Amino acid sequence: MSASGGSVDTGTGYGRPRPTTMRELTEVGAGTPMGELLRRYWHPVGLAGDASATPRALRVLGEDLVLFRDGGGRPGLVTARCAHRGTTLYYGRVEERGIRCCYHGWLFDVAGHCLEQPCEPDGGRQRERIRQPWYPVAERYGLIFAYLGPPERKPALPRYDALERLDEGERLEADDRSIGGGGPVIIPCNWLQHYENLMDTLHVPILHGSFSGPQFTNMMATIPEVTFEMSPRGVTVRSIRRQDDGQDDGKAFYRVTEAALPTLRVVPNPRVAQFARVESIGWTLPIDDTSFRIYVAGRVKTSGDIGRMRSKFNGKFWWDMTEREHQQFPGDYEAQVGQGAVTIHSEEHFGQSDRGILMIRRMLSDQLEALAAGRDPIGVAFDENAGPVEFEAGNFIREA
Repeated sequence: MSASGGSVDTGTGYGRPRPTTMRELTEVGAGTPMGELLRRYWHPVGLAGDASATPRALRVLGEDLVLFRDGGGRPGLVTARCAHRGTTLYYGRVEERGIRCCYHGWLFDVAGHCLEQPCEPDGGRQRERIRQPWYPVAERYGLIFAYLGPPERKPALPRYDALERLDEGERLEADDRSIGGGGPVIIPCNWLQHYENLMDTLHVPILHGSFSGPQFTNMMATIPEVTFEMSPRGVTVRSIRRQDDGQDDGKAFYRVTEAALPTLRVVPNPRVAQFARVESIGWTLPIDDTSFRIYVAGRVKTSGDIGRMRSKFNGKFWWDMTEREHQQFPGDYEAQVGQGAVTIHSEEHFGQSDRGILMIRRMLSDQLEALAAGRDPIGVAFDENAGPVEFEAGNFIREA
């Protein structure tokens, strides 16, 4: 009974348990479980053109780094803090043999070797004992990839059939402007909130269909039949949408999307420009625990095709909308950032449609267990001559 003698209406927000997050899956810094798992893979950290004679500041997996390209054309990635007195190499000068610190002129090559110490006798008699922390980098698909993990477990940089086998008239293009993120380049929430969204197939006809108006095609606006399964690479979702065009021809729209380790988003074009294998691959790069960005490489026929995949809301790009329009026509950015910088996992309530999200988390937890047991996680290979990875992803027309 209430103080007034009436019945008590329970279920208010008062007295809720202290909220918790799945820190083992969300934290990406060095020494954290997920941070160590992600460090066993290569990650894109920039476009090929980002490595230049002008130092570029990066933040990757919670680490502050500087990317550059020396006079010999070699890309280099070093920690931002100079090994001498700690100022940032972002203000350094790129030279023929490496990057020179602005403070006292110490020169480091792309592998962190100290080549010169101008203020020391004989240019630094003990300079070979100094090593600026650095990371291996490689160029592929118009992107700069980096490996931030244990040197003795460095895998081969993977190749992907979707980016290796070009159809007639196609060429490769890379983009770094958050294709698939639905907002600005840097998205201010935890990377997992986006990565697990790949398996949230049923949000598409709601958020991108009826709620904010059709953003893709009429086919994508219908609720599909979905099945989820684990794969050797991660988690796969298969969607079937029956054609509603007045013709009973026994055909159906069959769509396959994959979430692959470490952070790959293998998503066929939601505008269904053609029925074919997946055209592009995106990487969800965790900047730190509360922000991420997306790099994309794909096959295009016309320059700028990847950028033309961006969604419009009420006829406008995200950055041209007013705050009121963001509220009226939300997209992935609003839905994912709206969960908070790191979502409160203890307050989630799942339904049958959320099976893919649970599979993503189970897959990641399994890989954490494998790493703790001394095994290599899935998707890691050490054969430099291995063939390209093939994905099932794509948009297809098949028998219903």
